[in-house]
Amino acid sequence: MNDLSRLMLGTAPDSWGVWFPEDDHQVGWKQYLDEIAQAGYSWTELGPSGFLPQDPNQLREELEKRQLQVSGGTVFAGLHRGKEALKEAIETFSKEARLLQAVGAKYLVHLPEQYTDMHSGAATEAADLETQQWDDLVTGSNELAKVILEEFGIELVFHPHVDTHVDTQERVERYLQDTDQQYVNLCLDTGHISYCDGDNVDIIRKFPERVHYVHLKQVDPEVLKTVRAQNLPFSEAVRLGAMVEPPHGIPDMPPLLDALAELGTDIFTIVEQDLYPVAPHIPLPIGARTAGYFSACGLGPVRRWPYKN
Repeated sequence: MNDLSRLMLGTAPDSWGVWFPEDDHQVGWKQYLDEIAQAGYSWTELGPSGFLPQDPNQLREELEKRQLQVSGGTVFAGLHRGKEALKEAIETFSKEARLLQAVGAKYLVHLPEQYTDMHSGAATEAADLETQQWDDLVTGSNELAKVILEEFGIELVFHPHVDTHVDTQERVERYLQDTDQQYVNLCLDTGHISYCDGDNVDIIRKFPERVHYVHLKQVDPEVLKTVRAQNLPFSEAVRLGAMVEPPHGIPDMPPLLDALAELGTDIFTIVEQDLYPVAPHIPLPIGARTAGYFSACGLGPVRRWPYKN
């Protein structure tokens, strides 16, 4: 039997409906931190830059009183746009990396920019890249990751995403083949891969040395049928409930978790169930049930700590 205890369970602000630094349809950062501690998580991501306190001392204090630690952060970049985009990304990723470094985190998740608006779902650019744009994405990823690792000791992990230029399994595999393994590795988001009809276990087995970080997510196949039939953007799919708590969606979690455990390394497995927009009382019970589900699967550790309000 595989040892799943090396898969370290955490959650992310996304699971509490947080997509933006501040938004009327989101919970505040204090509620988020309070509730993930109540739900039993001990690891969290930072979420959108600016959502959690940006002062390292304040952030450490707020985390420590809830017995929480940070696994990583997330930043979007449109590196396919060339040199200016790379310059901008180095600046924004460096800012996030400094904060991650200050709180002892090791990973920064690189999200490619969507070609649809996150609020409206309207198309903002073409869905396919030209050859030069792909080359800029690849060389930009290598350079950005090299800077972040060498200057801050933070590892960049690339996150394939629906409605971006690296979404399908074919594109994910091409991206991994073209980028420099020394610097660029994979944040495997199980929901986004399944949403685009990819096979998560196949990716793990084809690129075992590249899977360094995981977002655990499931997709409702019935909602996905509606999304396909109506050609809906990702933002609308989420509003329809495309992402669901386990074990009610795809991919099937036990074989996926076994494939990750077979890698024989410590891997953060961060729950990330897209819920935006959501009423503030909805996420906690979902998050608690999800923590219980993965704890029962053998992921560890899930703890419940007393903390000071």
